[in-house]
Amino acid sequence: MDETDITGTAAGVGVVQTHHLALDLPPEGLPLAGGEHLSAIDVAYETYGALSPERDNVIFICHALTGDAHVAGRLDTSDGPVGWWDEMIGPGRGIDTDFYHVICANTLGGCSGTTGPSSPNPHTGLPYGANFPPIAVSDIVDVHVRLLRQLGIERVAAVIGGSFGGMQVLDWLLRYPTQVRRGICVASAGSLSAQALAFDIVGRSAITSDPHWNQGDYYASGQGPDQGLALARKVGHITYLSPGIMTDKFGRNRRVDGAEAPEDADHGFRSDFQVESYLEHQGAKFVQRFDANSYLHITQAMDEYDVHDRHASLAEAFERIRSKVLIVALSEDWLFPPEQSWEMARALLQVGKPVSFCRLHAPHGHDAFLIDIEHMSEVVRAFLPWVSSGGHFEPASGGDIHAAARRREFELIAGMVPREARVLDLGCGSGELLGYLREQRGTSGMGIDIDIAHLIRCLDDGHDMFQTDMDDGLSMIPDDSYDCAVLCETIQVVHKPLLVLREMLRVAREGIVSFPNFANWSHRLQLGRGRMPQGGALPYEWHNTPNIHLFTLLDFKELCRREGLGISEIACLPDNRASRLLIGMGCCNLGADRVLVRVTRNPDDQPGRCSQHIGVQG
Repeated sequence: MDETDITGTAAGVGVVQTHHLALDLPPEGLPLAGGEHLSAIDVAYETYGALSPERDNVIFICHALTGDAHVAGRLDTSDGPVGWWDEMIGPGRGIDTDFYHVICANTLGGCSGTTGPSSPNPHTGLPYGANFPPIAVSDIVDVHVRLLRQLGIERVAAVIGGSFGGMQVLDWLLRYPTQVRRGICVASAGSLSAQALAFDIVGRSAITSDPHWNQGDYYASGQGPDQGLALARKVGHITYLSPGIMTDKFGRNRRVDGAEAPEDADHGFRSDFQVESYLEHQGAKFVQRFDANSYLHITQAMDEYDVHDRHASLAEAFERIRSKVLIVALSEDWLFPPEQSWEMARALLQVGKPVSFCRLHAPHGHDAFLIDIEHMSEVVRAFLPWVSSGGHFEPASGGDIHAAARRREFELIAGMVPREARVLDLGCGSGELLGYLREQRGTSGMGIDIDIAHLIRCLDDGHDMFQTDMDDGLSMIPDDSYDCAVLCETIQVVHKPLLVLREMLRVAREGIVSFPNFANWSHRLQLGRGRMPQGGALPYEWHNTPNIHLFTLLDFKELCRREGLGISEIACLPDNRASRLLIGMGCCNLGADRVLVRVTRNPDDQPGRCSQHIGVQG
């Protein structure tokens, strides 16, 4: 959740400045969710990259709990502080400033230039302190929107935020549904878990129990609740790192010889563990740059945020969203567990919204989206409009027999898919089939794959993607969500093919399954010689093949019969003249090198004679 410890380089957007703007407000001021008003609001913000003449290339970044507007570049001078997400923003980076005009603003209630508890109250000239009104996430987003409008920007290409910033993204998508083209929500949730609430409650209690808090009016005394704020920071910082990283970084190691103990160690209960020294350092740094009242107000706003308010479910709430959405989960995040991101993505699917989901390997834990940005940067870049390469399926040259067979297979699948159908591609790889169907049949839909590189490629090509293991089922997808689902040479590589087949026909009205036919005569011949088959649809050697289930056309037909599934069409693909002849004689199981089967839920569907499709050299 913290964003200020991240280092970067001076490259990227270069030296930047923080701008300040007084919002134009109605006479009564800004109405807040709690019923009060703020009569004046100043906003601190930074911008990077040129604004297009059409003003349609704006990316707004919502910072997390203790962040600020300085997200990229060096502040004021060439050796000034580096922005907290500097490695993400700049020419050629994840958020490419050659294409985008990037804006980040300090949140309402903050202490880095935007009006907050430490700001002067225009009615008294003194800091607000205890008189600063409670704020909500919706108030923070309203200030963002007013800032943009005052800058002459009515719509944004994307809103991006992680952690508490992700909650701001959700609120923006829900309450200003036509203003945002795309939303990226990273390591966040529609509400905090009970465990996350508990950490915030303890942190606030540490501040309000400090004898120097004085109900929030501590500015004139020159002595703030520093001990309480430092303790709140220590408690919070524990949640930002994964248990594994804590163990690797500190374990039970002691301070090095000669290291000084804390000044107040005389009470006898301090330890000399390195992890304590680390937490002391984090607490001391935090006190230097953050205001205790801001911490109280912002954590309270985060705790109170709940998408479920006034809605029976996440899905019902998400009905309002009109943007294309990317949900990013972090594998070792225990502050915002991946399951919460999964539930949001599932709810968006339930109401038919264009959503993509990925779960990044993140050993650092919650802060990983600020530290381990390699895949994060690639995913964000691929999802954003305009920058993606727009690569499409390119037909292979006729000289490559395997590529030619695959091209013919794509053509056959396209012939089985209704025009403008919604298609689910299971095990979609890098998305060639999705792109081919989109071009040839005008289809839309989504790909499913576990490989992050495949997800990035598919996002780059404009497809919705869900990164998941099909062997765990497709519980995130409602029944009958798609007209057609495709398993293109995938069923033989999953661990639970029967589960995947059942799920395929639950979420789609019909399915198309293609697979290598192990009963082909050439494979039988090689087995007769005592060797595992290699060649044709089985090009791999036994020790590196991805195929873990080797079966035949007859095996698949028998499986469908036992499962009560219908087969409306079978297409057999030979790989040479002999195979073509065998298929022509009706010996499909002996001749087919690859098989395409169109399956339905209706057991009465039965194909006639298997169709023969040559389409290859031989």
